[in-house]
Amino acid sequence: MKNLTLCIACLFCCITFLNAQNAQCILDPSTGTTTSPNGGDCVNSIFTAVPFLRITPDARSGAMGDAGLAISPDANAMHLNPSKLVFAEDQLGISVTYTPWLRALGLTDVYLAYLSGYTQISDDQAIGIGLRYFSLGEISFTDENGTPTGVGRPNEFEVALSYARKLTDKFSAALTAKYIYSNLAAGQQIGVTEINPGNAGAADVSLTYKTPLEGVGSGSDLSVALAITNIGSKITYTQSINKDYLPANLGVGAAWGIEIDDYNSFTIAADVNKLMVPTPCVGDASICDTSGEVDVPDYKEQGIVSSIFSSFGDAPEGFSEELRELMFSVGLEYWYDKQFAVRAGYYGEHSTKGNRKYFTVGLGLKYNIFGLNFSYLVPTTNQRNPLDNTLRFSLLFDLAAFQSAE
Repeated sequence: MKNLTLCIACLFCCITFLNAQNAQCILDPSTGTTTSPNGGDCVNSIFTAVPFLRITPDARSGAMGDAGLAISPDANAMHLNPSKLVFAEDQLGISVTYTPWLRALGLTDVYLAYLSGYTQISDDQAIGIGLRYFSLGEISFTDENGTPTGVGRPNEFEVALSYARKLTDKFSAALTAKYIYSNLAAGQQIGVTEINPGNAGAADVSLTYKTPLEGVGSGSDLSVALAITNIGSKITYTQSINKDYLPANLGVGAAWGIEIDDYNSFTIAADVNKLMVPTPCVGDASICDTSGEVDVPDYKEQGIVSSIFSSFGDAPEGFSEELRELMFSVGLEYWYDKQFAVRAGYYGEHSTKGNRKYFTVGLGLKYNIFGLNFSYLVPTTNQRNPLDNTLRFSLLFDLAAFQSAE
């Protein structure tokens, strides 16, 4: 518990430090460029509420550098891209995943659990459901004088329901509705302000196009996908008008599957993601806050729709900074006899936008009605990652095969 208290304290310190860096960045109006006070690159990270919504729970995608928008579907498509559920080979499936969090710090009660499932209700329709639970462990609360005020177990969860349909033999679409609950310090007070759980509703839209390719091995197909996720209401934990955005995201991905022969097959996948959230302004208050609202930056006052569209052109340094906000994932998967898989991947993010860079590796096993996937993350920078040197896993069940076996 002491470790968790220290960890959360460090997390808030880091956020405060990064926000301070954003505020101290100097904008040169003549050139449109920004620099930090020491002359280095300006760190201008994008912050949102409930970032647990962007954690990839699937160990298969996690082993491929978090690339997974267009890879072959299973129950974990509920998180990545539900529209591909109608292309699944199995008519009915369930996945249970467990992701340890901050395990490198010796914490055992901080984790992400994810349960998802789907069923194909006809040849061209499918429905899916997902439940995501993020536990932040046990933490001791204190007031501003350091006096203990109680013990709590902060947690967050999301419930999602999807409907997917084929529009043609090669093209599908899906719509997902979500309810999000975030309880970080309910019942505690900061001065006279009481902290409450945060609630929000959101929706996802996803598209998949899949077509066979000729002349490569014994079989080949190409899948292209697009997913717009977490479009919904802002969230707050108090009665403050300073509300935070959900981590709305635009993802585009492609996967090329190649069957060499009856025993060997490969998949090469790549995803590009961008948060559709306004970029924080840099500079002094006269530039960043012109509305006169107290404690509410201008970029937080935008509506949901306007903030999405403005996020593609509001970076202080213009188009070059917008490009730095892109996150890249590439992955490779090899299957032997459709029973044993080896995977590897890489994830990259610009140093001024989070600086997450890491390699991933993993294994997969499939036998009859069961599937088991493992992934392991290897950081490539000094930037600490909550999944550093952590083994995570997913367990899948093909219930249709189970019913056939009976």
